[in-house]
Amino acid sequence: MSISHAPPGSSGPDISRMSSAKADPDDSAPLELVPLTPTSSRRTRVPRWLRRTTGPLVLLALWQLLSSTRVLTSEVLASPGRIAQVGWDLIDSGSLTSAMATSLQRVAIGLLLGTLIGTGLALVSGLFRIGEDLVDAPVQMLRTVPFVGLIPLFIIWFGIGEAPKVAIITLGVTFPLYLNVYAGIRGVDSQLIEAGESLGLSRWGLVRHVVLPGALPNALTGLRYSLGIAWLALVFAEQINADAGIGFLMVQARDFLQTDVIVVCLIVYAFLGLLADFVVRTLERLLLTWRPTFTGR
Repeated sequence: MSISHAPPGSSGPDISRMSSAKADPDDSAPLELVPLTPTSSRRTRVPRWLRRTTGPLVLLALWQLLSSTRVLTSEVLASPGRIAQVGWDLIDSGSLTSAMATSLQRVAIGLLLGTLIGTGLALVSGLFRIGEDLVDAPVQMLRTVPFVGLIPLFIIWFGIGEAPKVAIITLGVTFPLYLNVYAGIRGVDSQLIEAGESLGLSRWGLVRHVVLPGALPNALTGLRYSLGIAWLALVFAEQINADAGIGFLMVQARDFLQTDVIVVCLIVYAFLGLLADFVVRTLERLLLTWRPTFTGR
C-alpha cells in the first residue's frame, strides 16, 4: 500500500512511487561518509612565529625608512644600521658582555631575595588567620609606597655600593609575588579542602597536595610580573653611582649624547626581559600540565 502525493485528478506522475523506485536499488549499498572540514582549517595557515615577528619587522623597516629620508636625524635617534654596528663594536670590545653579566647578577640576587621574602610572607598570611592579621596590613601599606622614592633612604642606609641596588630590585619583586601567591592560596576551592580532609590528609598534606598546587598558577603569574618589575627596578638602581652594568653604559652615553649606545642598552634590557618571560612561560607549560586551559584560536 502506498500513499500518492499527487493532487486528486492530476495526470502528473506519483512522486512517492518514483522516489521509492529510485531508492529500492540502492537499499543494499553502504552509505558513503563525506568528511567535513571546518571553515577555520580551510584558511591558509600562517606560521605563528612569522605572525609574531611581523610587527617588529614592520616597525624596524619604518624606522630605517625615516632615518634614510632624514626625517629622524642621528642626533635625535640613530638608524637601525648604525645601532647594529655600535652594538657589534660593544660586544667585540667586551664592554657590553661585561655590563650584561653585572646586571644579570644584580637581578638574580634581587629576584632570589624578593621571591623568598614575598613567598614566605604570602604563605604565612595565606595559610594562617593570625598571620594575615599581623602581616597583610603592613605589606599592603608598604606596597603603595613607590619603591623608586625609597632610593635616597636606601643610599643613607646602605651607602652607594651594591646593597642599595639589590635592595631596590628586591623590594620591587616582593610585592607582586606576595599578592599573587596570597590570592592563589585564598582562591583554592573550599570543597577541595573538605575532600582532602575526608580522605584523611593532615594539615601538611592539605598544604602540599591541595593548597600549593592550587596556588601555583597565580604564583607563576606573580613571577612574570616580578621579573618585569625587576628589570624596571634595575634601570633605576643602576643610576646610583654605578661603575658597571648596562645602566652605567647608559649614563656614560647620556653624558656624551650617544643616542646609539642608549638604544643598544634599551634593546638589551628588552631582550633580557623577553628571555626571562620565555623561561617563566616554559615553567608554566611544564608545571601546569594537569590544568588544560584555553589557548586561543
